[in-house]
Amino acid sequence: MKHIFVTAALAATLATGALAEGKTHHIAVHVNDGDPRVMNMALNNVANVNSYYTSQGDTVVIEVVAYGPGLLMLVDGKSPVADRISTMSLEIDSLTFAACGNTHRKMSEKAGAEVPLLDEASIVPSGVVRLVDLQEQGYAYIRP
Repeated sequence: MKHIFVTAALAATLATGALAEGKTHHIAVHVNDGDPRVMNMALNNVANVNSYYTSQGDTVVIEVVAYGPGLLMLVDGKSPVADRISTMSLEIDSLTFAACGNTHRKMSEKAGAEVPLLDEASIVPSGVVRLVDLQEQGYAYIRP
């Protein structure tokens, strides 16, 4: 009887292991610099980390958080990386872009009109607070 129990336990362990999926990685990328090189480096980091982990059978959830001068990354008609963001958003389902609401409000006030953002961007109340929240949820923090 003991032999049957051990065999059944071993079979259940092997079956569970065979069905186990890869790990899910959560990554927050911080962009607060208006330099196109920094924005491209951030997107390179996103592409590289996504490529690496998916090649390992893992999944990746990535959020790029932009505030201050870095919000230019997400401004429609002014972003030097708009085409890359559009393409990457189509290629990586779990990639999101968060625009700081504080910075957006100040930019809009200064412009005298609502500053349009890329379709891929979602406004969060505060970029800094969003990064804190993500880190408290266990996201790895990356700053290019």
